[in-house]
Amino acid sequence: MRNIKTDMNRLWDSLMEMGSLGETDKGGVNRLTLTDLDRQSRDLFKRWCEEAGCTVTVDGVGNMFARRPGRDPNRKPVVSGSHLDTQPTGGKFDGAYGVLGALEVVRTLNDAGVETEAPIEVAVWTNEEGSRFSPAMMGSGAFAGVFGLDEVMTKQDSDGTSFGEALSAIGYDGEAAVGNREFDSYFEAHIEQGPKLEAAGLPVGIVTDAQGQRWLEVTVTGVESHAGPTPMEIRKDALVGASRMIHLVNQVGMNNLPNACATCGVIESFPNSRNVIPGRVFFTIDFRHPNDAILAKMDHEFKQGAAEIAEEIGLELDIKDFWYFPPTPFDADCVDAVRKGAELHGHGSMDIISGAGHDAVYMAGLCPTGMIFVPCENGISHNELERASKEDLSAGCDVLLHAMLDRATRT
Repeated sequence: MRNIKTDMNRLWDSLMEMGSLGETDKGGVNRLTLTDLDRQSRDLFKRWCEEAGCTVTVDGVGNMFARRPGRDPNRKPVVSGSHLDTQPTGGKFDGAYGVLGALEVVRTLNDAGVETEAPIEVAVWTNEEGSRFSPAMMGSGAFAGVFGLDEVMTKQDSDGTSFGEALSAIGYDGEAAVGNREFDSYFEAHIEQGPKLEAAGLPVGIVTDAQGQRWLEVTVTGVESHAGPTPMEIRKDALVGASRMIHLVNQVGMNNLPNACATCGVIESFPNSRNVIPGRVFFTIDFRHPNDAILAKMDHEFKQGAAEIAEEIGLELDIKDFWYFPPTPFDADCVDAVRKGAELHGHGSMDIISGAGHDAVYMAGLCPTGMIFVPCENGISHNELERASKEDLSAGCDVLLHAMLDRATRT
């Protein structure tokens, strides 16, 4: 089994066919979760899995599990997967590569006539991106018990449609209980979504840890007033205060380098009229760091500084802790299986920390978990210009194959 390799062209063709569902004019993908395009992607995945001899199960939040039997049906499955939903201006590889790379592992084992001791499963997690329904990673989070089922089902998109309504509308409100499955281990292959592998000229990243994240929602309230008659010295301009706080967010990130990231992604000003002093501003914050103590320090630095800004201008400040998960070290044995897979095929590799959240983060709380990264052009992702080479994608898939075999063939 040491010489088994996945089919590079078959993997690529599958990615391109999946990428045609929701394809944009710039060559990216707009396939938001629980839309009809999401249904089409799920239908295609289900058909491919059944053609590969798998049995497909869907749980109550739409998570999908395609099972290839093992020699011992009582063994826990070795699982790999990711997601099929995208950003509004997403690419063809974020998420889909992890799903279709795992499917390519199944197809390769079929071609080689390999029977594993443990079953193999391919997972599709619902709403990883969090674009339509927030927060992100909702399907895997519900599976892991981080989110309650009622909490997930009642989340609404910007049009007021609930998660449960949208799930039912596309016909993927499955009957299987959410989280009522045990895994031997979980692996996830993904494009890096950053520039480090490409800069190093290496095809494989061995992911040792995932950064922790803190998401905040901030509302700054002042006093709306006429832009002409209101003297500058008595204004309580919410936008002025918010702008200073947003600059503070960036400064907090810069103060905690080299591994800190600090981002404001959403800004809403009210009443949003050109001759009215803004009376209220809402914005979001995304703090990330692989060290939980520093992540907490970043959170404290912002909250303290924002309170001082609000007091100086005479503004009301409300900060909501919207979402948090701690830095996550991946299982040493799974990391070692990934490393051995890279060495087996002679692929250059480096240890790397994931800067993004992935479903693997929640799986790491349930079972031994590992991740594999491959380069993406210029580190660009969450963008229609997202690109990855056929050769690098194939290298990562070969590593995934042997990491999964390492777990699934143990006696």
